[in-house]
Amino acid sequence: MEFEIKGNPDFGEARAKLGAGDSFHAASGAMNWHRGPVSFRAKLMGGFFRSLFRKVLGGTSMFINEYQATGPSEVAFSHCVAGTLVKIPVTSEGLLISGGAFTACTTGVDMRTQFGGLKAFFSGKGAFFIQASGSGDVFFGAYGAVVEKELDGELIIDNGHVLAWENTLDWNLEGAGGLKSTLFSGEGLVMRFSGRGRIWVQTRHLTGTAGWITPFLRS
Repeated sequence: MEFEIKGNPDFGEARAKLGAGDSFHAASGAMNWHRGPVSFRAKLMGGFFRSLFRKVLGGTSMFINEYQATGPSEVAFSHCVAGTLVKIPVTSEGLLISGGAFTACTTGVDMRTQFGGLKAFFSGKGAFFIQASGSGDVFFGAYGAVVEKELDGELIIDNGHVLAWENTLDWNLEGAGGLKSTLFSGEGLVMRFSGRGRIWVQTRHLTGTAGWITPFLRS
């Protein structure tokens, strides 16, 4: 099985080349096109209740699609918003992925949900993050471009720009400042990271774009 990504950084699309017996998982609605003897079926990722929590509180579908080939096939898939699509190998430490960013993974990757704390309810990105572990590759999509940061120390990032990070990092979701700053600065909640590891950040904020467009819709 081989993957090739085209269209980055604006409209990333991954194309999977499958042989007989190859399979992978993709988020519901991620498929663009396919050809060859390939079938797919919807399945719950991690059991019913975990999938239900992820749908209601995590911002992602209850179901993922499993694509399986019985001969040479191709499947193309992309993220739900315009931007960069990246493929990251899952290390032994694992990755945490923000709600809604997950796009696909190979069959050796185990996907679970992790509660982000009470503040995550008000973050605009869902109360749960997706934890990826095991062996294989995971795909996630950005709104805009993706910037990879190698952290050794501390870094504070607007939570709307955080896509994923390695599980070696400590993190906390908190207000951008005092109560007044958090409510009126336009920054809202931020994520404070510390330790050593990698973080993937998107250059645009979908909520910010929606807020910019809204006044024009009212005119």
